[in-house]
Amino acid sequence: MSERVDVLRLGYRRGRDPRITTHLALVARALGADGFLLAGDDDQEMFDNLNSVSTRFGGELDTEHVSGLGHLKKHVENGGVAVHLTMYGEPFRQAIPKIRRDRPLIIVVGGAKVPGDVYKICQHNVAVGNQPHSEVAALALFMDAWFGESGSERSFKDARLVIEGVNGGKLVHDNEDE
Repeated sequence: MSERVDVLRLGYRRGRDPRITTHLALVARALGADGFLLAGDDDQEMFDNLNSVSTRFGGELDTEHVSGLGHLKKHVENGGVAVHLTMYGEPFRQAIPKIRRDRPLIIVVGGAKVPGDVYKICQHNVAVGNQPHSEVAALALFMDAWFGESGSERSFKDARLVIEGVNGGKLVHDNEDE
């Protein structure tokens, strides 16, 4: 099992990016990240919404506003591993076996324009494909491959609401009613 895993969203713009960034955070939480770091505009309302999801569906996702490149540099200088998800990197299935699992990992997801320094700071620039695609899809594919079987069927012991998928829809179990 790996050390702590955080997802860093770079270049967040409060008026333009809340939906896609919220989806990144939800994927991060659902697939095993410990924290979601936001670099760019501060957005406490988004963090409150994410904490509300954890309250209802269980688990915990640490949320924090950070200085993007400064935080990333410090992470690497302190011995952490940084993976940048990009369309211009090594294929993720080839890269994952080379990535150290005995150090804290930060997965960097860019925004509108990724500074060139990100490619230099990160030890791994990883691609899930070389065609235009969603950063949410890239994060989901990478995290699924990173955590493997242990991440695909995650459940949260402290969940108030538990969704049971069925062929014709879903069943929602509210543990507060029990």
